Amino acid sequence: MSTLRFQALKETLNRKPIKIEEPARRSEIFSSNVFNETIMRQFLTKEAYENVIEAMRTGKKIDRNVADHISTGMKEWAISKGVTHYTHWFQPLTGATAEKHDAFFEPLGEGLAIEKFGGGQLVQQEPDASSFPNGGIRNTFEARGYTAWDPTSPAFIWGTTLCIPTIFVSYTGEALDNKTPLLRALQAADQAATDVAKYFDKNVKKVNATLGWEQEYFLIDSALVASRPDIQLTGRTLLGHSPAKGQQLDDHYFGSIPSRAIAFMMDLEIECMKLGIPVKTRHNEVAPNQFELAPIFEEANLAVDHNSLIMDVMKKVGERHNLSVLMHEKPFAGINGSGKHNNWSLATDTGVNLLSPGSTPMKNLQFLTFFVNTIKAVYDNEELLRAAIASASNDHRLGANEAPPAIISVFIGSQLTKVLDELEKVTNGKLSPQEKTELKLNVVGKIPEILLDNTDRNRTSSFAFTGNKFEFRAVGSLANCAGAMTVLNSIVAKQLKDFKVEVDKLIKDKKMKKDDAIFNVLRDYIKKSKKIRFEGDGYGDAWEKEAKKRGLSNNRTTPQALKAQVSKKTIALYKELGVMNEVEIEARHEIELEEYAMRIQIEGRILGDIARNHVIPTAIRYQNILIKNVTGLKSIYGEEYTRHAKEQLEIIESISAHIASINSNVNAMIEARKVANKIEDAEKRAFAYCDDVKPFFEEIRYHCDKLELLVDDELWPLTKYRELLFTR
Repeated sequence: MSTLRFQALKETLNRKPIKIEEPARRSEIFSSNVFNETIMRQFLTKEAYENVIEAMRTGKKIDRNVADHISTGMKEWAISKGVTHYTHWFQPLTGATAEKHDAFFEPLGEGLAIEKFGGGQLVQQEPDASSFPNGGIRNTFEARGYTAWDPTSPAFIWGTTLCIPTIFVSYTGEALDNKTPLLRALQAADQAATDVAKYFDKNVKKVNATLGWEQEYFLIDSALVASRPDIQLTGRTLLGHSPAKGQQLDDHYFGSIPSRAIAFMMDLEIECMKLGIPVKTRHNEVAPNQFELAPIFEEANLAVDHNSLIMDVMKKVGERHNLSVLMHEKPFAGINGSGKHNNWSLATDTGVNLLSPGSTPMKNLQFLTFFVNTIKAVYDNEELLRAAIASASNDHRLGANEAPPAIISVFIGSQLTKVLDELEKVTNGKLSPQEKTELKLNVVGKIPEILLDNTDRNRTSSFAFTGNKFEFRAVGSLANCAGAMTVLNSIVAKQLKDFKVEVDKLIKDKKMKKDDAIFNVLRDYIKKSKKIRFEGDGYGDAWEKEAKKRGLSNNRTTPQALKAQVSKKTIALYKELGVMNEVEIEARHEIELEEYAMRIQIEGRILGDIARNHVIPTAIRYQNILIKNVTGLKSIYGEEYTRHAKEQLEIIESISAHIASINSNVNAMIEARKVANKIEDAEKRAFAYCDDVKPFFEEIRYHCDKLELLVDDELWPLTKYRELLFTR
């Protein structure tokens, strides 16, 4: 009997939900572990408080002298909550978060000590940066990297540690993290969007990009995960035959949440409330043991921090419930993978969502301006947007089981398509009074009514308009939202800058009125970007052929997709906006290529190990049982034994054939890995792993999965799909 598998199953079946005591009102604990404005008023001097608020709202630097007052207040608040350590919490290019804890404690000598936390320690630290990915920005021996406080994202307490969100840069100033380029992109989007918003409201002084993410994940008992080396080390199953029942009945989606899962969710949500993460929604997803949580939207930088934080919190809360949280985009073959839908919009400091229609034609023209410009930005930069969601893990998800394909398209629904078709007919030049009236009353003026009745939804679209925001559906569940948000805000910022130049030129040179100029430019953009709009099914050859005809890219693999990161167009875009310089761009490209190759390398090693050390020995053991059975039949029936042992002999032959195929493919895969490992160029090595190593995975898996169906269930060593997906 396969001891570990059945011990894990027994342990799982004996689990009981942990009882969670929920507060009567969640509002009472919301942000209780966050150094927010309310807490600042209590623990900071008036001058220090005003400095922090101004820094949060305008980006103004905080004076070092004031920083001492802020750090003292922050320390006193933290200690009052039982905190003993502090850390600069940052997001290096590993995709995870990083932290180094230091105690407030400082000895004075003669047996005396104090709790100390100065302004210098708050504002900047110097962690050892040598082991973080840097893409050649600096040599390993030049270990210095600096973390610098980001006051726009409030400090928070996790456990007994005060966590201070920071950026992470090299000694020479290049960004070594995900946050720094995002902050630069958000600033560029703010400036460009504010300039355009002033066409409609002169009082607008600032525009914030907003983000509401939806986090999908699987919950699997930790004992079952421990019985699967592939899940433990890669986050996904490298082999395993599909169960007879999967998700085909749709009986898990929005169903009653299993008791252990709901206990986990309740515990998680309490922690989120304390950390100021405004989680609102929880439900079963489509696949068995798959779930989703989503917060209310927030300012994009804070939302990105909160998503990075919650991925850490989910794992730690999961441990308390003996549950492993799987965030890999495709942990199980044949069923839905997990995404992280990024719901993005722009909001003014006057309280207006720029992607939401209003009560007047002028407000709706404002909506159309930002709506059409976003579509145009996606059309002009679809390859860069595809690169933003590229990873070894997301490659498995894109284009499979309701996930959007690798082709970037925009879905807006049939009603808004009709609106854009009407606008496309706008006269070139100055509009007649009659045409302007008809436009504003019959087309632009009716947009709120149209959206109210717009129930169109396309699950296969990678970038869809959903009423008052765009939903970037192709982002992977493991990803840091910063990557997608940096690209999206950058391309929209560039587009809005170009739009304003064109409108102002028509006003100045053609003496057009503002509305005429805006309509003319929008009409031109609608025509130029029409090819990116797609209302049909994103699956299958038909859409791929249509996309090719339209000139849209179809970069199916990460190495191919990442090429767009270092194109001349991308470099020029980031340089113009000040988001990244050429060194930072190329470093990120190299890091992502290296990570891709390493992930495929790790998976190949694990798959070879499981196939040879788990699957083949088990198959031989079962084959020996069959051989013994056949030998016994022969001793009883003599030469006629074949009549009685026909099925056994066929299984013996099938097992031998599958073993031979597994062994030969593992050998060939190892040889391909050896060749790839010798390639020094990061891009060529990534392509070698993609094109020459990875194809062996499916072939090896096929034969292993066939053996799973042949071998005695009690002998099979690996926890099966039916057990992983349906043991609650």
